[in-house]
Amino acid sequence: MSGIIIVGVDGSETALKAARTAADLAAGTGATLNVVTAYGNDKSEIVEIAGEEWTISNAAEAKKVAQRVAGQLSAKGVRATYTAALGKPHEVLLNEAERLGAAMIVVGNRRMQGLARVLGSVANNVAHNSPCDVYIVKTD
Repeated sequence: MSGIIIVGVDGSETALKAARTAADLAAGTGATLNVVTAYGNDKSEIVEIAGEEWTISNAAEAKKVAQRVAGQLSAKGVRATYTAALGKPHEVLLNEAERLGAAMIVVGNRRMQGLARVLGSVANNVAHNSPCDVYIVKTD
């Protein structure tokens, strides 16, 4: 399989574990890895630090998370790109997979136990609505 593999990250250790697995899959199949981070709102804040004004936004922070993980994985020889998008994590992953014509989405199994399994988790929502294959990494 060549093409694109999508993986969602949020800065957590469990998401990084899923990203490493996605990188292994991409390296083994010749795919490009697209690291995706979702953010819930487009809130921006201007702060003053040492006499200079800085704009801090959720979008920028999300982009930094995706960029950092993509950089770590690229350093290991994987072709990796990154994206940050506004929306719920499962919706962002599904939209990116559809937009890019991805071959696979990789997600972790975090929060797939107990009540979260009934109410829906990112992995559960992606698995049931994906336009492509889904690989669920055991991250707990």
